[in-house]
This record gives sequence, C-alpha cells and structure tokens, in this order.
Amino acid sequence: MKRILIPLAEGFEEIEAITIIDILRRAGAEVSIAGLEKQNVVGSHGLKVITDTVLTDTLEQNWDMVVLPGGVPGAPALMADERIIKLLKNQAAANKTSAAICAAPAVLEKAGLTTNKQVTSHPDWADKMTTAIHTGERVQVADLLVTGQAAGSAMEFAFKLVETLYGSEKVNEVNSGVLARL
Repeated sequence: MKRILIPLAEGFEEIEAITIIDILRRAGAEVSIAGLEKQNVVGSHGLKVITDTVLTDTLEQNWDMVVLPGGVPGAPALMADERIIKLLKNQAAANKTSAAICAAPAVLEKAGLTTNKQVTSHPDWADKMTTAIHTGERVQVADLLVTGQAAGSAMEFAFKLVETLYGSEKVNEVNSGVLARL
C-alpha cells in the first residue's frame, strides 16, 4: 500500500484537499492528513476538518508521496513552516514524489525542488516560480514533481497522482465509479 502525507494548514483550499484525499483513498492509498499544529483545521472557505494527526507525529515516517493543497493563507503557511521545507527536501533526497497544486507549488520552489523543472500553479502565483519553467498547464509532471493549476483542475491532478503511484489501469478502475472527464 502506498503511503501519502497531506499536510493541512489553516486556510487550505477545500476543493483541492478533499478531492485529492478522496481519489487517493479510492485508489487504495493510505492517506494521512496532518494539521500543521493541531487536528482541527479550518479551510479558506470555512470548512472544518479533523485531521488524522499533527505534522510533528509524521516527520520520522517514510512517505511514498507528499501532497500540498493550495489556498490562501494555507499555502503561505506551509511555505513558512521549516518542517515542511525539510520534509520536501528529504522526499527529493530519497527519490520520492512531491506534489502541489494552486499556490502550493511555490512551497516546492522554496524547498529548491523546481530549478529548471516544468511546473504549473495558479496564474496569480506564477511570478513566485522564479527558478522553474512555468507552463500554465492544468497539470504538469516533471521527474518527481507533480503540480496542478487550481481548484478547477483538482480532479485531473488527483488522478495524475493515482497514475504516478499505481499506473493508468488504476486510474480507469477508480474512474469507473467517479466518471470524471480525464
């Protein structure tokens, strides 16, 4: 079973987080949701989520993938947390995938993972991607990075994560119940 960590900061983008969590769990991944400081986290539009754990309790574990939802002020809070930056650097050092959507690819940038890599993000955050090659695509894969544009591409992004972890057959299997346009 693939192990995925999804850190949530106050002000996370709800559509992105919940879509990613749901689709990855449907694919059979063990998804751990971790609040940065506490288990009760409120999204940017008021949705309250009780996470599985807090970030501190996840830092010594091995993850097949770390996925960062966007949202404001959620993504800036992730970017300001040095534990997240170290976690992303450790993922890269272990040749493991990191993924981010919307404003959160800027966190990958801060961790030094995007240099000369094709990435995408919300257009309002493109100028923060100074070392990356910003494509403006809805979903972009570059080596061990998967990035997504915004809440409107969350389903495509989530299915790209499934494909990255399990292959296209699993995408088709999960989508047979979801019927997303891919």
